[in-house]
Amino acid sequence: MRQKRTQIRDHRAESVLFFRRALVSFAGIIALIGVLLTNLYYIQISGHDDYQTRSNDNRIKIVPVAPNRGLIYDRNGVLLAENQPVYALEISTDKVENLNDTFARLKTLMSVTDEDIERFKKERRRTRRFKSVPILDQLTENQVALFSVNQHKFPGVEVKAYLKRHYPYGDALTHVLGYVAKINDRDIQKLERDEKISNYKATRDIGKLGIERYYEDLLHGTSGYQEVEVNSRGRIIRTLKYVPPIPGQDIKLNIDIELQLFVKEQLTVRTQDPDTGEEIIKYKRGSIVVMDPRDSAVIAMVSSPSYDPNLFVHGISTKNYQALLNNKDRPLVNRVTLGIYPPASTVKPLIAVAALTEGVVTTRTTRSDPGWWKIPNTNSRPFRDWRRWGHGKVNIHKAIEESVDTFFYQIAYDLGIDRLSSWMTKFGYGEYTGIDIHEESKANMPTREWKQARFRQPWYQGDTIPVGIGQGYWTATPLQIAKATTVLVNQGVVRPPHLLKSIINDNTETLAAFDEYAPITGVTDQNWEIAKDGMYRVLYGVRGTARRAFYGAQYKAGGKSGSAQVFGLAKDQKYNAEELEEHLRDHALFTAFAPYDKPEIVVAMVLENAGGGSSNGGPLARKIFDHVLLKPTAPNSKNNQQTEVAQ
Repeated sequence: MRQKRTQIRDHRAESVLFFRRALVSFAGIIALIGVLLTNLYYIQISGHDDYQTRSNDNRIKIVPVAPNRGLIYDRNGVLLAENQPVYALEISTDKVENLNDTFARLKTLMSVTDEDIERFKKERRRTRRFKSVPILDQLTENQVALFSVNQHKFPGVEVKAYLKRHYPYGDALTHVLGYVAKINDRDIQKLERDEKISNYKATRDIGKLGIERYYEDLLHGTSGYQEVEVNSRGRIIRTLKYVPPIPGQDIKLNIDIELQLFVKEQLTVRTQDPDTGEEIIKYKRGSIVVMDPRDSAVIAMVSSPSYDPNLFVHGISTKNYQALLNNKDRPLVNRVTLGIYPPASTVKPLIAVAALTEGVVTTRTTRSDPGWWKIPNTNSRPFRDWRRWGHGKVNIHKAIEESVDTFFYQIAYDLGIDRLSSWMTKFGYGEYTGIDIHEESKANMPTREWKQARFRQPWYQGDTIPVGIGQGYWTATPLQIAKATTVLVNQGVVRPPHLLKSIINDNTETLAAFDEYAPITGVTDQNWEIAKDGMYRVLYGVRGTARRAFYGAQYKAGGKSGSAQVFGLAKDQKYNAEELEEHLRDHALFTAFAPYDKPEIVVAMVLENAGGGSSNGGPLARKIFDHVLLKPTAPNSKNNQQTEVAQ
């Protein structure tokens, strides 16, 4: 009996314990449910906006859309840079199961090369995963048709159409327009520094040189975008929103393409193969720039030889690029702005202005020229004149007309390098011209400080003398010579040369504005006129060095020739151009303006290794003046007879 009671008591205790445990478990479940409901409430109600945003960020993507690039026209509305439709074969890697198999089959069908595949892989690493990547550019119509009938065999591969830059005038405008090409790592770094990278996420090309580079911000436009829904693999399901891009602005240049082609033709030599009769085209090395001095507009700018910029738009081959790099005639260099030469005697009228203003000479100053000059009170070597027997009695007018070296040796000696360099800097030498392309050199206007920094040597008196005739350490670009000539004809008004004429926006044309630089002051009208009159005498004077080239001209003009020495002569060594190899001959320089009373055109040129400036540059300047002012008559052969070679 006692044992039975004990069993009942134990059973009751176990029941109570079980009940308590069940109650605790039930309470725990209730608590868990409460926590779950609380979290559910937070997710669905309190935290709804936050989680909705996170979900959308994973589901919705922004796909940038590239704008159409602005067009470029010449001053008369002729199209110089256009956008042409091209077709590319592209692969969306997220839609391709076996990329290597796809490569192998494309090699067979579309002649895809290993180089194409490597370029694709490199581009793929830089591209968003839901964007297609090109493997072939510039598909022909036959290639487009061939792939179209086989497209069902290549999931994830498709033909896409794009607008690509095209330059219809090829090498005639390369050094003006430059070109666009694929954006590279260096471009990306610059865009990131300038905080412009977001506007280029859909853009493949960017301006690399010339106008295309300088006015990139105007020409590129503003990217648009698509808001798209994508799946877990990044594949686009649908477009939710589309914001169109804003096209780049069209621009009009001061360049006259008809004149540009005419000037280019003057540096082109056409002959026929005696055996086949086929035309052989060769290009002279040199450059010519034509400006309107009334506003410093550049209306023609030719550097010869040149190259076709279209080669770079689609990616130039290594072979073609190496051929350009190794070409001894340096077609990649814009000789107008980067070619560096001694300005030679083209600067004598400018030095005359400085000398007259400083009182170093007057209109009554005369000096005897025996054909040489020596630094006074020294045993220095003589500095010789280009005419060995001299010019006799010389004043400032005759010194410019006959390009008398000895007269300007004395001026340089009297002025000294400090005043000489200071004055020539006012005309723009040793400084950027301000032209609206980035590819430009300052060249060198020598000073004491420059020589000390460059050679760790002091400036000697003998260093100054050749500077007086535009030689020695003095170098210049053809554009600097043209700018200095416009400053002279405008009597000290200094403007930057410019290529841009106007900006076209919504059929509204806005003229470009450029600031004038500080003018040259303190020069009398008489001193300006003496320099210009000297240049008139060069072309029409009885002993003008370029008088034969302008014989019979129907207008009056002014000009100055120059011959830049390529190598030095030993003491008592005589110069014979006929015996020299072509690449050692003097460069021919010429600068001129017309009409004389109201100049409308300035021409400056450097013809490399062509010899005398008057006999080579003069006739060429005459042809350009005739073409512009008379349209289209040109001087006949008897008017182009050469005279004695002068600087």
